[in-house]
Amino acid sequence: MTRLIVWRHGNTDWNASGRVQGQTDIGLNDLGREQARAAAQLLAGFHPDAIFASDLQRAADTAGALAALTGLPVHTDVRLRERHFGPWQGLRLTEAAEQYPEEYARWRAGHPDPGAGIETLDDVGKRLGVAFQEAADTAPGGTVVAATHAGAARQGIGQLLGWEPAVLRTIDSLRNCHWTELWHDDQRGWRLRAHNIGPRNDADSTAGHQ
Repeated sequence: MTRLIVWRHGNTDWNASGRVQGQTDIGLNDLGREQARAAAQLLAGFHPDAIFASDLQRAADTAGALAALTGLPVHTDVRLRERHFGPWQGLRLTEAAEQYPEEYARWRAGHPDPGAGIETLDDVGKRLGVAFQEAADTAPGGTVVAATHAGAARQGIGQLLGWEPAVLRTIDSLRNCHWTELWHDDQRGWRLRAHNIGPRNDADSTAGHQ
């Protein structure tokens, strides 16, 4: 049995202010660093065999907290980045709604291709699904942790599990520094073991674009 832990990064100032981060490289704030340390203490108990992370600072630094406890290197992978949000990146959601009302309405409705230069859900899912699978393949029968982003995590998980978009939309986004646990074996393939597990903090953001 191979275990894959899909871990969302800690809080950032843009999370706190409701700005769309997408692939903008925003670092952790003090709360995010505290969350990463707390989550790393829990994840170290899984005795991971490998750690992967998006190359964006907020995810790479989150993974670094676990690396500091385990002595494992962090393997960065650009495919683990968040969904690209085009011209929305840097805007508050209220601003995106005002400037791109039709695209915003489609995005809120879960349209797979809302327009405005936003990466399609299909592209995000395929990108993350391949990256997750390749990460897991580095430690068959072991435990792999992949630090990524909320929207990217959900789409990649859905790709591995083979879930239809309507089903995937019923799953809550990961809170800051929380994770999803997936198991894989040759008989049953990928299956969901646990979701949104991690240290409790009421200041966490759950926005799927972060």
